[in-house]
This record gives sequence, C-alpha cells and structure tokens, in this order.
Amino acid sequence: MNRITTFAPAILIGILANSALAQATLTDLHLPVIPRTAAEAERISRVTEPTTDFTKPEQFESNPAGAATVRALNNRNAFSQPSDNITFEQELDFKVGNGLFKKLWVSSPSSTLASDGLGPLFNARSCQRCHLKDGRGHPPESPEDSATSLLLRISVPGGPTPDAIQDYIATQPEPTYGGQIQDFSVAGIPAEARISVTYTETTVALSGGETATLRTPHHALGDLSYGPLHPGTMISPRVAPQMIGLGLLDAIPATDILALADPDDTDGDGISGRAQIVMSAEYGQPMLGRFGLKAGKPSVWEQSAGAFAGDIGISTTLFPAGHGDCTPAQAKCRAAPDGNTPAHDGAEIGNAGLALVAFYASNLGVPARRDTGEPQVLRGKQVFYETGCISCHTPKHVTHRLDGQPEQSFQLIWPYTDMLLHDMGPGLADNRPEARADGREWRTPPLWGIGLTETVSGHTYFLHDGRARNLLEAVLWHGGEAEPHKQSVIDMPPADRAALIRFLESL
Repeated sequence: MNRITTFAPAILIGILANSALAQATLTDLHLPVIPRTAAEAERISRVTEPTTDFTKPEQFESNPAGAATVRALNNRNAFSQPSDNITFEQELDFKVGNGLFKKLWVSSPSSTLASDGLGPLFNARSCQRCHLKDGRGHPPESPEDSATSLLLRISVPGGPTPDAIQDYIATQPEPTYGGQIQDFSVAGIPAEARISVTYTETTVALSGGETATLRTPHHALGDLSYGPLHPGTMISPRVAPQMIGLGLLDAIPATDILALADPDDTDGDGISGRAQIVMSAEYGQPMLGRFGLKAGKPSVWEQSAGAFAGDIGISTTLFPAGHGDCTPAQAKCRAAPDGNTPAHDGAEIGNAGLALVAFYASNLGVPARRDTGEPQVLRGKQVFYETGCISCHTPKHVTHRLDGQPEQSFQLIWPYTDMLLHDMGPGLADNRPEARADGREWRTPPLWGIGLTETVSGHTYFLHDGRARNLLEAVLWHGGEAEPHKQSVIDMPPADRAALIRFLESL
C-alpha cells in the first residue's frame, strides 16, 4: 500500500497559456496506464454514444460502475460497500482504510502516536464526521444544529505566482484565517468563528399551475476570534459530497474529458465546458483537476491529503505542516504541539495510512440502478436526454486500462458527468475563483447514487451548499449555461417533469 511519490523539477507553466498545448501536456501521471489500441478507441466511441432509443434500458445500464457495481441496499449502508470486483485480500485494506476514515483524532501530545495531531484548528475530528455513512453532508437546519458538514472556504485576490498557469484567476489564503474557516479547536486555542446560515424564499411558477419554492442562503460569521476578515475576502460555502465511485472517476482518461471541453462554444450549443487545470502537489506539474466542487484536486490521493490538512488539521507528506491551516497571524496556534513523527514519514498520517484511506475512498461501490425498465423512468430518461441535460451530465465513460489496478480498469461506467467546469449563473455563484474556475463555475457533479441520498443521509439537500431541498429545486437553481434547459423544465408538461424527477431518483 506504499505510495511512491516523485517530484518533477519545476517547469515554466506559462507556456500552457495556449489551451491546445495545455491539453496536450496534461497526462494521467497518477495512473499505471496501458495505452488503448485504435480498435479499442473506436469501440469505446461507439459504446459511449448517447442512446436515442428510450423504449427499453440500454445494455449494462443497471450496472453504473461496471464490474465494480454493488447491490442496492435499502438502508444507510448503501454507499459503504466495497467495490464488487476487489479481491478478498483487498477487502482487508478496504476495512482498515474504513477504520482510518472513521478514526477520531486527538490533540498532541497523547499516549499514542497513531491518533494524535488533531488541529489545532479543525472542522471535524474524522473524515466520517462530514461524510456520514459516505453520503452527502448538509447545512445547519437550525441555529442549534451542530450535526452539519457546512464549511466556508475563504481567499483574497492575489498576484501571480511563479507556478501559476497564465489563465488562472490568482487568489491566495485570507491573511489571518487561512484557506477556510475552522469552527472547532483543541483546548487552549480559540476556534476561528461560529458559522450560521439563514434563508429567504422565492416562489417559482411552473407549467400546469404548479409551483416550487427556492431558498437563498445567507451565510454569516460570528465570534471571529482573530479580528476582522480582510475587506476583500471571498467566501464559498460547501457541504460534503457523497463518496461513491471516486476511483472510477479518477480513472477516466484526461484526454476523454478534454475532448468534451468547448471553452469558446465553437459548436454554438450554449455549453462552454472548461477543463480545470491545477498544479499537482505530488508531481509538481499541471494536471487535470477532477475532485472537489470546483475540481481543485487532480486525484483521490491529493484530495484525501488536502481534506486531512484543511478539515482535520492532520499533516501528510504532501502537506507536512503540523499546525494545519494556522496562519502566522495565529501565533499561539502555530506554537501548539503537533503529531509529526518519523514513524509516520515526518507527518501525522504517513504514506501507508494515507494510501489505505485513498484505497477506501477509491473503492466505495456504486449501487446498481433501480427500475431501469419502468415506463415513467424511461420517459424521464428521454426527457433528460432530449432537454439537453446530457450536454454537461455526460452519461457514459470508459476508464483507462490500468496495469495492476483491475478494480478500475477498462470499465464502462455511467456517472452522468463530464468532469468539466460550467458557468451556472449568478444564482449559484460563490464569486470565489479557484485555480481556473471563476466565481460562477462549478464542476458537473456525478449523478450516480443521487436517488439514494435520503436512504443514506436522511435528507434530500443538494447543490454545493445544500440549499436545494429536493431534486426539483436543484434543477430549478440551474442558470448560466443551463438556463435554457432549466426553462424547458419549467415549461414542460407536469407529467414530463414528474418523469424527469423519477428518472433521477432511479440513478
């Protein structure tokens, strides 16, 4: 389970201003790729072509994760099963990774080297605390609600940096509070702030005399412990997304994702998907961003390390600072003991532990589809396709052939995402850039498993900050590139709108 990390020499990223060159340079450095043959590429092109036959389910449609698909459980463990194609021996790695995912970290020093290093500032004491049962988090349901995964990313405008890709919108951490607000802390260190949210509601008229109510969130920070925020601070609220299928998303070839990008809308369809490009902390080179709500991390490995650092204050070899997100302005926090130790590669969780967590996250199984042949589901699928939703929510991909990683190798998968950034309009804008993503852009979220959200998480809150209380509200918040498609949903016959939601519930 040891991860072999190689750091490439610094390169002149400015040459990547030319988008064609940027795309040609992006390779999947994190994967043991076996190149496709020409015959395989032609076959994949045919298999992933969107269907036009909505009279019956497509072949293999009930297995959205290919051979990794798991049985759809009707309980809270539906997202917590190992991929169906891992070996018996790998199940032990999965279970140990699950234990580390659930582990409650404690402050340093403690009686054990295996669990100390928490914080000093943090949002949660474990990964499971936000990704409860590996499902979606939710915002506070009342001022007294502490069982929430809401966090606020923060940054301020910044100048260019030596490794900045030329078309990045440059930002930097807020000088006092860092990259996100941590609302918990270890003893003797004040937490940064108290986060609250209130809502205003708007009624949307739908065809057939129906209506829907959308709620607009308003986030506030109270009890700021280290003084006021920088006046230019940009704040982005986030709730934890579901965890299933991450290893398969990691294994989609970058070239396939880049082929879907149309940043200048050259085909005139109104959809301008852009590839996120980020500097890899592991390889020191630009890579395709895949994970996070704005695709700010290029792999499950880096996403896991980033979450440990920012959310729990646990250092890794990629992010070795024992004080986590504490800034120089938080001197007492910086001076607190940490859990960095040679036993863990000079960090608080070593490469072996991080590899187990990443393996667990990569192999959480995607449940099988339900009711794919039901007439209303088939009609809803037709509405979804013909309305143009698949312009961003690309139904099918085929993963790389991978040497020594058969669980994600050459699988036909149905995640319903293009993994690209899209302008979602002013209503969903957080007005906070992240790498190449501007303040109105978000990565298309995968839709597989979305119909089991209530089963797993006990709620139906969707979108990046949980503002949508059901799938229809989530659709009605779409704007920007998706504005015409949202309007089509508003105007379509109520029966078609109901069928569309029924289709989404079957995913």
